[in-house]
Amino acid sequence: QVQLVESGGGLVQAGGSLRLACVASGRTFSNYAMGWLRQAPGKEREFVAVIGWSGDSTYYAYSVKGRFTISRDNAKNTVYLQMNSQKPEDTAVYYCATVLGAIPYFYDRSNEYDYWGQGTQDTVSS
Repeated sequence: QVQLVESGGGLVQAGGSLRLACVASGRTFSNYAMGWLRQAPGKEREFVAVIGWSGDSTYYAYSVKGRFTISRDNAKNTVYLQMNSQKPEDTAVYYCATVLGAIPYFYDRSNEYDYWGQGTQDTVSS
């Protein structure tokens, strides 16, 4: 029912910045909490950030707190992830995901999310 299309991935040097975008289909986009999760080679998918319906509530993984910022523009059906001061360990495939309703209590668990985008590759070189 919900389709997510990501863009903005690329290659950057350590310390550089990149902004990811995810455009969601559907007429109830504003009623969905939106999240970003990532998967690095040889590692399990891990939580990055999540944002609530109105954009007022946000939560971040400790590893990205202070460097990454999640935001959303419901008029454009789009959620963003601004990634600043990137590190090589940020290299991963980044996925946007959504949950119908409020941010789940266990927002850092992948199985809490209902719909997923195709993923976009972010590569940070040293």
